[in-house]
Amino acid sequence: MKINESWLRSWVNPPLDSEALAHQLTMAGLEVDSNDPIAPPFNGVVVGEVLTVVQHPDADRLRVTTVNVGNANNGEPLQIVCGAPNVAVGLKVPVAMIGAVLPKDFKIKPSKLRGVDSQGMLCGATEIGLDDGVDGLMLLPADAPIGSDIREYLRLDDRILELGITPNRGDCLSIRGLARELAVMNSLAVNEPAIAIAPVSSDRTLAVHIADAVQQNGCPRYAGRVITGINPQAKTPKWMSDALERSGTRIHSLLVDITNYVLLELGQPLHAFDLAKLQGEITVRVSQAGEKLTLLNDQEVTLDDDTLLIADDSGAIAMAGVMGGLSTSVTDDTTDIFLESAFFEPLALAGRARRYGLHTDASHRFERGVDFMLPISALERATMLILQLADGQAGPVTVVEQLAALPKRAPIHFTLAQVRRLLGFDVTADFVLNTLLSLGVQMRGNENGWYAIPPTHRFDMSIAPDLSEEVARIYGYDNIPIKSPLQPMTFIPTEDRLSIQQLRQSLVTLGYQEAVSFSFVDEKLERALNPDVNPLRLANPMSSELSVMRTTLLSSLIPCVQYNLNRQQNRVRFFETGLRFIPNEKQEISELKQIPTLALIATGGRVPEQWAEAKPQMDFYDFKADVAQLLLSARIAVNFDKSTRPWLHPGQSAEIMRQGISIGYLGRLHPSLESALDLGVTWVAELDSLTLTEPQQSKFTELSRFPSVRRDIAVLISASIEVSKIQSTIASVAGDSLTQSWLFDEYTGQGVEVGKRSLAFALLWQHPERTLEDTEIKDGMQRVVEALSHTYAATLRAS
Repeated sequence: MKINESWLRSWVNPPLDSEALAHQLTMAGLEVDSNDPIAPPFNGVVVGEVLTVVQHPDADRLRVTTVNVGNANNGEPLQIVCGAPNVAVGLKVPVAMIGAVLPKDFKIKPSKLRGVDSQGMLCGATEIGLDDGVDGLMLLPADAPIGSDIREYLRLDDRILELGITPNRGDCLSIRGLARELAVMNSLAVNEPAIAIAPVSSDRTLAVHIADAVQQNGCPRYAGRVITGINPQAKTPKWMSDALERSGTRIHSLLVDITNYVLLELGQPLHAFDLAKLQGEITVRVSQAGEKLTLLNDQEVTLDDDTLLIADDSGAIAMAGVMGGLSTSVTDDTTDIFLESAFFEPLALAGRARRYGLHTDASHRFERGVDFMLPISALERATMLILQLADGQAGPVTVVEQLAALPKRAPIHFTLAQVRRLLGFDVTADFVLNTLLSLGVQMRGNENGWYAIPPTHRFDMSIAPDLSEEVARIYGYDNIPIKSPLQPMTFIPTEDRLSIQQLRQSLVTLGYQEAVSFSFVDEKLERALNPDVNPLRLANPMSSELSVMRTTLLSSLIPCVQYNLNRQQNRVRFFETGLRFIPNEKQEISELKQIPTLALIATGGRVPEQWAEAKPQMDFYDFKADVAQLLLSARIAVNFDKSTRPWLHPGQSAEIMRQGISIGYLGRLHPSLESALDLGVTWVAELDSLTLTEPQQSKFTELSRFPSVRRDIAVLISASIEVSKIQSTIASVAGDSLTQSWLFDEYTGQGVEVGKRSLAFALLWQHPERTLEDTEIKDGMQRVVEALSHTYAATLRAS
């Protein structure tokens, strides 16, 4: 929004220069994007009157003029050669004197043009940094004082402020709104022009009807009046045209300019209908689908069935709160009008203008909220300007309203302690009270419990923190003292906690790529993975393929793999971190479990295609190694048990157990599921992210300086017994001197009974403080043999 600084200062004039004024507005949350002068620097240009014009003796396009510049040249006229096509006797124009410096450092010197002396230059608007759209000299009003400095006469030292008003501060989209803010920040009174009730000299009225549904939810207040006998020859006065143009608004006709002026001054959009073009009474209603309306910009729009309209008996004549219709627009010949001023609910207009490719000053304000107490006073203000500038007779004001449907100003309860806690410093109760009162907030109570009722123009005040924000703005964000936080903190060494980002990096190092997908998935895929699942359904899904909340991240990753396989990517490695959602039986949102999860999926070769070896496919142990490496990065010790999850291959899957509790699983997708989803051999895993990122206490163990001893043992044991259980038994009975054990051989076949297998384990013995004796190692080995025999009926294999 652009605003003329001198217009703003006519309402409130703080003792600040232009730059300080702009900074103060910015620090109050009303950001000034630019602060530019009306014209660039120049000097030596005065008002002159053309006395004579004669043809140049040696140039067809040049004229020799004499120009009166008054006291600027001691009363002596100047001879100036001019090439402007519109130069004529009696015109008053800007005259650059000898020694003047124009924009871009252009200096005026005595010169001869085709042999004729020229003592200056007659200027067009562009030559002094302006643009009036005229090809030739800039024409000044007939009453412009001869010899006066053009900068002073045209007020070219004035400035234009361009502000980026945030959507919550629609009340500041006017001179009045900005003046209110500056007055509070500088403890000044607002010099607001008195708005008198226009004298009623006509009994003409126009009936207004508002549809019941619209009155409740779209237009609870509509005011209008008939004004007749307007002088169509009346012109927009210079003070008004300057204010409008310097606020970024083009000049039209007087009636349109007055409505624009009141819009910028008070913030209330108005619209004038040509009374002679209206048919019947005014109706405010909702459009019908397919209804057409030609707008003021000559654009014909086909309306949907939810657009608020102003209509008469002939049909739609304006898009309410957005733009008027061409059929009832005022022209230079209009003498009678119906002047409209209404309050439209922001939600009733939100998005409507953009839907039709429009954005107007009116829609910009109504969508953000206009003071619902403003329509009648703005109507009176515009009426008085019309009567003063174009004569006319005003009829009585017609008001149709539903008071119960107007926005409610509910009291907001808050305390001084709340304000201090939110702002972080001890602001005084008097400052809080006086600040809010000066902003128009009605206050009752005391610092232990205030009740505040926001003013009707502030749609952004609804909760206690909003009021604290107002206190901070007026106090000045840059005046708030800097204090260190006093929040008590528990120190957790960062090296003991693995972040989710470190987990991501570990997987990237292993050759996986991160996928980021929706939490919404296809219900069919969810049920294919687990027929017993009952995922939470969305009330308004984006599509049928994204209709439920995922209970497993595989529902998001499998489509990613399918997409890549369909595009000749034969080796795919993905991981994703995110939430999975487990509802209760009643699908209650309040009982929804949100579980942070990390999932992996892989298909294709174990390594990328290369010349040195064939293309080995990834197997269970390759994938398990990737998961094990991830767990090692998280410093988590686990066991692997057989998994019975229905979507996994029963013989190539494992449950990941930590201290007897499952923290995830890994394995191959069930072959029937791979076939149904048109996948090859696909490996998947899901782990609990919270467990992976739990703080782990670092423990230092000094390396032993004494020799280690290795002993091997081979046992015949049932093939159904898991190796991890055997190793757990060995560790539990061997004693502290056993530092490590591992399986190094498996054998089945000749010499081994069916249903059994031969397993060979290496056991590494070492003491931290001395060399072990043979008897200690033999005793430990004996305990291991006896435990395996007793627990699993294992026997030593003969060599």
